[in-house]
Amino acid sequence: MDALTLISQEHSNMWRLATTLDQVASDMQAGGPLESAFFEAALDYISQFVDRMHHPKEDEFLFRLLRLRSTEAADILDALEADHAQGPENLAQLRVKLAAAAQGQLPVAALAVAIQQYTDGLKRHIKTEEKQVLPLARKALLPQDWAEIDQAFRTHSDPVFGDQAKAEFRELFHRIASLAPDSVGLGASSAGSLQAATPQQPVLLKVEGLESCYGRIKALKGITLEVRKGETVALVGANGAGKTTFLRAVSGVQSISAGSIHFDGEDISKLRSDKRMRRGICQSPEGRQVFGPLSIEDNLRLGAYTQPKHQVAGDMEKIFAMFPILKEKRALPAGTLSGGQQQMLAIGRALMTNPRLMVLDEATEGLAPLIRTEIWRALAELKDEGLSLVVIDKNLGPLLELADRHFVLEKGVVVWSGSSDELRANPRIVHEYLGV
Repeated sequence: MDALTLISQEHSNMWRLATTLDQVASDMQAGGPLESAFFEAALDYISQFVDRMHHPKEDEFLFRLLRLRSTEAADILDALEADHAQGPENLAQLRVKLAAAAQGQLPVAALAVAIQQYTDGLKRHIKTEEKQVLPLARKALLPQDWAEIDQAFRTHSDPVFGDQAKAEFRELFHRIASLAPDSVGLGASSAGSLQAATPQQPVLLKVEGLESCYGRIKALKGITLEVRKGETVALVGANGAGKTTFLRAVSGVQSISAGSIHFDGEDISKLRSDKRMRRGICQSPEGRQVFGPLSIEDNLRLGAYTQPKHQVAGDMEKIFAMFPILKEKRALPAGTLSGGQQQMLAIGRALMTNPRLMVLDEATEGLAPLIRTEIWRALAELKDEGLSLVVIDKNLGPLLELADRHFVLEKGVVVWSGSSDELRANPRIVHEYLGV
């Protein structure tokens, strides 16, 4: 990925964060609560990523070389570099006002105005870079300049867009996603590409001629597909196409009337669901279905009831590393969590079984865009770790980034299958079967 593409994507990330801050501030002006934890997390993110990595590299590489190549650049860059230099002080002042508002020493409405003034400045800065600096750079810089700039920007990754997000920024963004009110979100999906599963990987799940019925209604009509080790497969289609029924049949909670299911070479077609789970198939169901009265920690322990006791604590810490907000709230009843946090818990509970194949049914359904981004990030991490995934979701954009292959279902039949690139290149399929 070249530097200008990365810079523009980081601008998009900052713009969405600024818009989210604006909306929360507007809610506060209308009488909403002071979202102290959310603002602290957002300011941490700006301080640690924007001021520490994005701005200094623009100054040192892009702006420096542009000054050498263009006489038009100086006045524009002087103002932008002054913004960069003033950024940490502006954040420090916001933190003082946030603390004062939290202690009742500053009206919440006054804090909201200060936040909106800050985000207005951030947006003006981004517009100037996008509309003036980047076009000028494309015109004036030489190939050797771009080589130096590209090399510099390849050494860091944004928590939302980077291919190799640094853990310190990853946790900051997780806190923003977890603490933001449900009504707001950054939106969009992760850019960049994920490595496709190697075709030579052995088949983990093999389904042939699968049929399943609800009474006289045949929901699945001879579905055949494979999932290889380390591969992510997406099932897409309209409501009622048979996607959930297929996942339930694979998990063993839905009976089949014909066909076979082989897992790692073993015919599991007649195995009970609990035995399939012990072999490594685990489902994160639609609607989350956490145990509301039980604590977060107890929900996770229930997911690990088949695992050796000595490894439960270590496995739980891995879930907490993936979703730090769950660790903060570990003693609280699961029913007190927001919808997005319950979804994180549902995924964590499934992971506590140490699955070899994880099937997820509408993992981002009904969640705010910001939380959806966080869930997609977690799934990408699981994929990178080699876990095989079968995913149902209505958000086609993130699915195209995550999945290696897609199977389009219509009335219980696979009507099309192919890679993400093939699906992108086939607008007829997207429009006819997905309604996009």
